[in-house]
Amino acid sequence: MPSGLTGRQRTLLTLVCAVAVATIYGIQPVLTAAGTDLGLDDEVLGWLVAAGQIGYLAGLVLLVPLGDRFDRRNLITAHLLLTATGAGMTAAAPHGAIAIAGLALAGLFAVVVQTTVAYVAAVSPAEERGRNIGAVTSGVVIGILGVRMIAGALGEATDWRVVYVVLAALCAILAIATRYLLTADVGRPQVRYGQLLASLGSLVVGDRLLLSRGLVTFFLFASFGTLWSGLALPLSDAPWHLGTTEIGLFGLAGLTGALGAARAGRWADRGLASSVTGWSLALLVASWLLIAQARTSLWLLIVGIVVLDFAVQAVHVSSQHLLTTARPDQSSRVIGTYMAFYSFGSALGAVTTTWAYSTAGWTAASLLGATYAALGLLTAISTRGLATLPQTGSPKAPLTSSAAR
Repeated sequence: MPSGLTGRQRTLLTLVCAVAVATIYGIQPVLTAAGTDLGLDDEVLGWLVAAGQIGYLAGLVLLVPLGDRFDRRNLITAHLLLTATGAGMTAAAPHGAIAIAGLALAGLFAVVVQTTVAYVAAVSPAEERGRNIGAVTSGVVIGILGVRMIAGALGEATDWRVVYVVLAALCAILAIATRYLLTADVGRPQVRYGQLLASLGSLVVGDRLLLSRGLVTFFLFASFGTLWSGLALPLSDAPWHLGTTEIGLFGLAGLTGALGAARAGRWADRGLASSVTGWSLALLVASWLLIAQARTSLWLLIVGIVVLDFAVQAVHVSSQHLLTTARPDQSSRVIGTYMAFYSFGSALGAVTTTWAYSTAGWTAASLLGATYAALGLLTAISTRGLATLPQTGSPKAPLTSSAAR
């Protein structure tokens, strides 16, 4: 039986997730300053943001499955060092091409986040798995939202490169800590790398739980991406005219909501993952009624952000708990595939929110976010009977409908 995580190990892995994901999103608050310094024209600035995302998507397919073959502790250590290398390249880049390459490298190995989640699932006893996954994945939200505030402040006070100097140093420190504070994660069958990659397609097609949870997550993070990719638009416009640092402080509301959902893992341990998904998605839809008031009331907006991030994190933790419980011997591949849905959903939200805002303002963007949330809710309801777990002790056993309810 797995021995579980100590509080110190859980904190370390939470920090790993936060810092790794911050290397992808850290460029956004300092994008204009970085572009000017690197001599990039406005029309190619988007590549600084896209590079990390493209690298991350490649890593989900090419690197995360390795966790089902090799010791995940060693993978976490190595991937953190390589993420530090990418961040260091970005900080020292003499021109745009090197910065883009560095961000792509950092994004490629930032999938250490998913290897970390799979590690946590593997070493946690069944009765603690949801709690531990919930605690560690809170680091992802801390990284995504926290770096918006910290990077913006650092960029204004010093230089945009300092952001990536700090991130590179933190990745290196965490790699050393990981090597000495975590226990080895061994005992899996030796599967060829080609077989690992080939199995990804069959998982999507043949695993109804993965497909249903993946589709829910696609719409979930399309809604999330709509908010956080577009929020600066109404806040920097009339009547508020807020600056970068002030806008970044709204991330505190998101952190409050996401951290408030830490109990979702405990609820999942009690077999409530399916019901948590349902009412959390309903909350997500309702949150957009408040977020839509951004032009008239910042307080209603803040409450809406708290509710939205609470709902997103609750569904996200519940889904990962179900998936890693269903296929414990394939948890890296399952998490990697699941996170591909997350990435595509986030990208969809980011692209469509700017289009909606330019077409009909923040009301249209809010309607779009609510629509994505409603589609996620409808998907969860319609596939609830398919959200099933294999029989205990047989990861490839026929699926039944009662286990996930």
